[in-house]
Amino acid sequence: MPLRSALLALSVVVVWGVNFVVIDEGLDGIPPLLFAAIRFVLVAFPAVLLVPRPNVPWTSIARVGLSISAGQFAFLYLALKAGMPAGLASLVLQSQVVVTVVLAALLLHERVTRQQVVGLVTGVAGLAIVGLGRSAATPALGVLLTVLAASSWALGNVETRRLALRAGLPLVVWSAVVVPLPLLVLSVVVEGPQAWSDAWHAWGWRQSASTAYTVVLSTLYGYGVWNSLLARHPASRVVPFALLVPVIGISAAWLVQGTHPGAWEYAGGVVLLLGAAVTLFAPTKVAKRELGQELAGEA
Repeated sequence: MPLRSALLALSVVVVWGVNFVVIDEGLDGIPPLLFAAIRFVLVAFPAVLLVPRPNVPWTSIARVGLSISAGQFAFLYLALKAGMPAGLASLVLQSQVVVTVVLAALLLHERVTRQQVVGLVTGVAGLAIVGLGRSAATPALGVLLTVLAASSWALGNVETRRLALRAGLPLVVWSAVVVPLPLLVLSVVVEGPQAWSDAWHAWGWRQSASTAYTVVLSTLYGYGVWNSLLARHPASRVVPFALLVPVIGISAAWLVQGTHPGAWEYAGGVVLLLGAAVTLFAPTKVAKRELGQELAGEA
């Protein structure tokens, strides 16, 4: 891979890694479902006026939006609001690699190789270590919600792979159209109108900066650059950069918030990433095609 492309890939990794801390900081005083809805209103508009709609049925666009965007980020924002450390969230979210392979086998009837089975078992073991060995500062609910976010992302990965679109940004933008309304309805039901009023008074420069970062850098820039790299280079050269996202996420949480996973959480995270790496690098045509979909995302 040329140096320029490698630097672009690293820039996306840094943006996505820092994203967890940025979201966590912006959630201060803001209902998580409402905050996520605001993000995707701004992802969709005015971008839908500039980006052509992908040539796929609206039902497919809706499935991608409701899984990768609405589901993943609703659960992730709720997890961070529940006290899930940002750095640990960046680790646990990588369990989406493991879940993607399982769902692809069940829903797309893709063959799972022996090496992928080893990776799956390793990844599940790592996730179990994180869950059982978590520190007192890490709520079980936060871990569960992050796993649900990863599972929702994985479900969207399967649908995205089924569509087999070469350009990813149009799908990102247009799938965002279906996200705000469900999240706003859930926010009214779960968080209540009073929470909206409280959010209005709590909103400040941190919330504005967090929203701008997640919309412009994490979503539009991140997905745009990442998918352009996947279009120009073999996925096996691009996707391994994404395994650095938790490293950046943990480092950013330590530098900005002074937090980091405990010893057992570190150990479980390393085992989880090892399982993800083994799964991603399985030497089959199917696995190589999967690389471009399973980690092409932000938090």
